[in-house]
Amino acid sequence: MNPREITISDYDYPLPEERIAKYPLSQRDQSKLLVYKNDTIVEDRFCNVPDLLPKETLLVFNNTKVIHARLVFQKETGSTIEIFCLEPYQTAISEAFEQREHCTWMCFIGNNKKWKSGRLEKVVRGQGPGANDRERPSNQTVLTATRREAVGNAWIVDFDWTRGISFAEVIEQAGVIPLPPYLHRDAESDDNERYQTVYADPMGSVAAPTAGLHFTDDVLNRLKVNNIQTEFLTLHVGAGTFKPVSSETIGGHEMHTEKIAVSRSTIQHILQHIGKPLIAVGTTSVRTLESIYWFGVQLEKDSTVKEMHVEQWEPYGNTENSIDFGKAYANVLEWLDRQGLDTLYGETRLIIAPGYKYHVINGMITNFHQPKSTLLLLVSALIGDKWKECYRYALEHDFRFLSYGDSCLFLPTYE
Repeated sequence: MNPREITISDYDYPLPEERIAKYPLSQRDQSKLLVYKNDTIVEDRFCNVPDLLPKETLLVFNNTKVIHARLVFQKETGSTIEIFCLEPYQTAISEAFEQREHCTWMCFIGNNKKWKSGRLEKVVRGQGPGANDRERPSNQTVLTATRREAVGNAWIVDFDWTRGISFAEVIEQAGVIPLPPYLHRDAESDDNERYQTVYADPMGSVAAPTAGLHFTDDVLNRLKVNNIQTEFLTLHVGAGTFKPVSSETIGGHEMHTEKIAVSRSTIQHILQHIGKPLIAVGTTSVRTLESIYWFGVQLEKDSTVKEMHVEQWEPYGNTENSIDFGKAYANVLEWLDRQGLDTLYGETRLIIAPGYKYHVINGMITNFHQPKSTLLLLVSALIGDKWKECYRYALEHDFRFLSYGDSCLFLPTYE
């Protein structure tokens, strides 16, 4: 079947509200783990992952860090307007966070009708320059937002602030961490830590790569003891990850663009690992690894390509042009050398759905996903209709679902 003709209702399942985990467990690695391997399903604990992975596994993580993307401004009239920062406008993410007076972002605006005109202003209290300055006895930053024009359902917003601190510090102090909408609750102080992986580093996501939320320092140390190798890449998760498939078939669904960054050394390590198990932690790691493959295919056709951009339907109907995984990744390394780059920066809109052939990964660790979601399609592309049996088992055995819920280890190709 042409993947565009897949009916999304075939990827629906009953998910009672009470099965959605509204809060995380007090201990990350004590979540349940559903293990699908050798065509069987068993229940385990996440803390045992180091002992459950195949020997000589390379485990690949997404180390993106969730930003405090929700900025709430209160007007003199009492109305509140929420600005949800999506991504910098025409600026690299790292550069935007380093700015010290002004930056521009693409944003969603909540209660936009109440923002008739003018600037919004918010006083931010925090540490930084000025705290001990006699001319500034208060360590306050004044943050202002000015709305430009709309682009689709988002807006271009200019931010200006005082005190000369970085925008990274401003948003950390002024913003609220953006929990998934299906949790139906406001973020609490504990979420600042628990909605981040323990290895989160570069800021840029508006949603956590939730498969990684179960890892603890102890689990990571035990991976080393078991000779499980690890690598980290970055895909900044966008708000589109929660966008439901509203069309009858997935051919009518438009995937969002997400930015990736992968070091040359990581790509090299993956190349050296060919023939051994490569397991991705989370759907974002999966999409990044497979997107790099398709960039390598692009380079096989035209080595003069200037930048990485993988389109939504690029792999489908392209089987005659597919190449060996090693060759594709080698093409990317050679391209980095020609460009004089140590890091691959790019964008991907790749959708992975049944009918997709995985070229890089052999398995994945992932949470349970929403019904009728593109993430569920990605899982089905790996384990086929067995996803229905896995999810039915989880519902019957009191597993917790979605971002703060329990986890799965899918190893379809290993005995």
